[in-house]
Amino acid sequence: MSAQRKDDHVRLAIEQQHTHRGDNQFDEVSFVHHALAGIDRPDVSPATAFAGITWPVPVYINAMTGGSVKTGVINRDLATAARETGVPIASGSMNAYLKDPSCADTFRVLRQENPGGFVMANINATTSVDNAQRAIDLLEANALQIHINTAQETPMPEGDRSFSSWVPQIEKITAAVDVPVIVKEVGNGLSRQTVLTLQNLGVQAADVSGRGGTDFARIENGRRELADYAFLHGWGQSTAACLLDAQGAGIPVLASGGVRHPLDVARALALGASGVGASGGFLRTLLDGGVPALIAQITAWLDQLAALQTMLGARTPADLARCDLLIHGSLRSFCADRGIETWRLARRSSSLETLHEMTGSTR
Repeated sequence: MSAQRKDDHVRLAIEQQHTHRGDNQFDEVSFVHHALAGIDRPDVSPATAFAGITWPVPVYINAMTGGSVKTGVINRDLATAARETGVPIASGSMNAYLKDPSCADTFRVLRQENPGGFVMANINATTSVDNAQRAIDLLEANALQIHINTAQETPMPEGDRSFSSWVPQIEKITAAVDVPVIVKEVGNGLSRQTVLTLQNLGVQAADVSGRGGTDFARIENGRRELADYAFLHGWGQSTAACLLDAQGAGIPVLASGGVRHPLDVARALALGASGVGASGGFLRTLLDGGVPALIAQITAWLDQLAALQTMLGARTPADLARCDLLIHGSLRSFCADRGIETWRLARRSSSLETLHEMTGSTR
């Protein structure tokens, strides 16, 4: 049953990629163009650091799958692409392995094919401390993702209906394991209040994983005989909205959900993300064109992101968070309702001192 559900998830996620485009609001974020802000390409670095973690690039392959023969093949191919491009990678939920160790190889292949890479194990918020450590050990994981997904569990026919234990269990796991813990949503977003709660629990980073990418409420509703939870389709906040909401919340944030191309990566980094993950788009490329196509896509993304940094005068991904941004449309309305002063984003480099510091030029 678990293996079939994992295969269903992949099938329904790919159907969404072909037929459904969520409202991710990235197009409501634009850079102010400063025509003399550009720097030299050799001066650009793609490295990013957060929560004691250093990545060679700010793009990562986010949690997808595992637990069946078919998804084990997908994980092997994803790991190969990660190895060849240097991007970090996360496993899909390892609950299937924790219930049935016979499917261990469908996850372990992430490390076997990528022995020197940065690999994240993924578990749910009800996992015991011992099982969290089992997941880490299986992948020799560099970090642990804990996913939280009430909007997915609710329409899931066999889903969880008891959520009150999640907060104390996240705190227990975070205190017990010896790798950084990253708590992530699965496509419905993390509010500022949630990020602050995670900080208080000792979590090292939060992946806001907002609305606009794969919609797991829609996927689980598609598995229901009557499909009677359609009203949950599109639930939550977009990734862009979550990043704006989380500014100054105290722990580093990562961004995933609805990331379509390198400009979205740059937008997310400019909104404060330390790294940007993609899942559905990468999966579609892999299944349509194989490992070479995915390697080519990731390589192109990294090259184009460096080109954007060069044009914007951002030596590092973190420097993008000092570029001027304009917020438009419904995202601007969200900011007004949440008390976020968007004018400050539009004037971050307004002083000559800041502009010269960013470009390395002299007056």
